[in-house]
Amino acid sequence: MGGCKSAWSFLSLVCWRIEWALKHKGIDYEYIEQDLRNKSTLLLKSSPRRNRHNHLLPEDPLEKAMVRFWAKYVDDKCVLDALAASRAKGSEQKKAVNSAQESLKLLEKLIEGKKLFGGETIGFLDLVVGSLPNWLRLLEGMEGIKLFDSEKLPLLHEWAQRFTEIPIIKECMPKTEDLISCFRAQRIGK
Repeated sequence: MGGCKSAWSFLSLVCWRIEWALKHKGIDYEYIEQDLRNKSTLLLKSSPRRNRHNHLLPEDPLEKAMVRFWAKYVDDKCVLDALAASRAKGSEQKKAVNSAQESLKLLEKLIEGKKLFGGETIGFLDLVVGSLPNWLRLLEGMEGIKLFDSEKLPLLHEWAQRFTEIPIIKECMPKTEDLISCFRAQRIGK
């Protein structure tokens, strides 16, 4: 093992992205499961912000800024809208589901005419967006709502199919059923 340690939690979207990036870059690492409610010293001392040089991002400053913007959009808009939809009830839930789908529709425009968000190869935005489909299916399975609709988001669905067939992604992608079981177990444990 080359000294690289991956401290992560099975339920963390960010952790999936990190594992995919490590696999994509061919970096050997030691996997260390973490309880995010009781963070270890290793996790508290580690910070992804320490390594500023990331080849998954474009070299051009404008392109790099755009990728970072869209990554933030995924976390701050798509994820939060999906969470709101999963927590809402009645007529408010329908509005929240529509809002979540609209935020995904805007994201979908970025993939038009491309194989991956990074073009022909995996880029940072692919890793960020890559955690969404399974996570959205988790929310759908738990709450009985439809967020990741193939009719409303056909390009995003096609991209998700291509992305999840990439060997390093396929190898690390948690199964939706496992996520639901883990999530239910954590809910019961609270």
